[in-house]
Amino acid sequence: MSEILEHLNNVRRGVMFVIEAPSGTGKTTVIKKLLEEDKKLNWSVSVTTRKPREGEVDGVDYHYVSDAEYDKLLKEDAFYEFVDSQYGCRYGTLRSEVDGFLNVGHDVVFDMDWDGLRQMKSKAPNDVVSIYMLPPSVKELRRRLEGRGTDSRETIEKRMNMLLEKMKHWVEYDYVVICENPEQATAAIQKIIFAERMKRVRQLGLTEFTQHLVDEAKNG
Repeated sequence: MSEILEHLNNVRRGVMFVIEAPSGTGKTTVIKKLLEEDKKLNWSVSVTTRKPREGEVDGVDYHYVSDAEYDKLLKEDAFYEFVDSQYGCRYGTLRSEVDGFLNVGHDVVFDMDWDGLRQMKSKAPNDVVSIYMLPPSVKELRRRLEGRGTDSRETIEKRMNMLLEKMKHWVEYDYVVICENPEQATAAIQKIIFAERMKRVRQLGLTEFTQHLVDEAKNG
């Protein structure tokens, strides 16, 4: 039985899990925990035209390309989603990178805003599952931002001022998780991932398996 279940799991169609949240909610910590605890959940390495920063590795942090190479990929419709940064750099999610995981039954997690989500859903509506994380309160969100100790007062105020703009898109997401703490939010999202993996449309080996059960039942 365990061999059959493992086979079904291996021929499963992977899922693209898009996670978004206002800054300070705990999204980065949760995504890191998800990746650490689930070996069939992967992080997609994006393409960018910006130069590598100190310590960054090509193919690990990003795929670094020239503007000409980026334009070629754009023309070839090689991206599931792409965006022009306000700082002049461009980013994109490669179809080939993601499909390489989905086709072997592995899932991919993305830290992506509503615009990227819309692009991905337009190109792969059956493969995308979206999750929006909310803080338990605005007061707690501010406390978390201040507690990180990485942002200036000006940056914190800017992030707080963007809160309403960020939050108004929560209705576009399939699931909403209130992040009381990273452990609780991670556990909630793990349940979502498990349920999505069990959907009939993603278990590509079920037809063969159920036919085997039918034949077995007929033969007594």
